Amino acid sequence: MRITIDRELCEGNAVCEALAPTVFDLDEKAQARVIADAKDADGEVGEEHRVLVERAVESCPRLAITVSG
Repeated sequence: MRITIDRELCEGNAVCEALAPTVFDLDEKAQARVIADAKDADGEVGEEHRVLVERAVESCPRLAITVSG
């Protein structure tokens, strides 16, 4: 699955990081990002993370995270 974070919407609340710490963290500007180790060579996150990612998407206060695939 491919995860996209809208940096215009992200406020760095870290809800995604709290719910899926193996997938998300905050960058130097305190905005969410997908951890490099969570992505494969094609930039996609494995299905084993789907439940956690879906919780993070649903819980994002700014609805800044979307998933495709």
